[in-house]
Amino acid sequence: MVLAKHFLIRGRVQGVGYRWFVQRAASRLGILGYVRNLPSGDVEVRAQAEEAVLRDFKQELLRGPHSARVHDIVEEDLPLSDDYSSFLIR
Repeated sequence: MVLAKHFLIRGRVQGVGYRWFVQRAASRLGILGYVRNLPSGDVEVRAQAEEAVLRDFKQELLRGPHSARVHDIVEEDLPLSDDYSSFLIR
């Protein structure tokens, strides 16, 4: 079943290559959506894929690149969208 999720990643996740890491993981897993930095210092991810793929993706988000430190991920369900044809860095 395809689901859509919003992830808010908190920690040391800006200025450490986190968005590029997320984009590569999403592309490898076939996830649609985007990743972007927020003014608060958090990173926002919107992702759409099969439920099992999103579970694997969340584990990647928790791991992050070597220099990142993820302290928390807030996850919420979203309605499915036709707005995405790939996974972008915004």
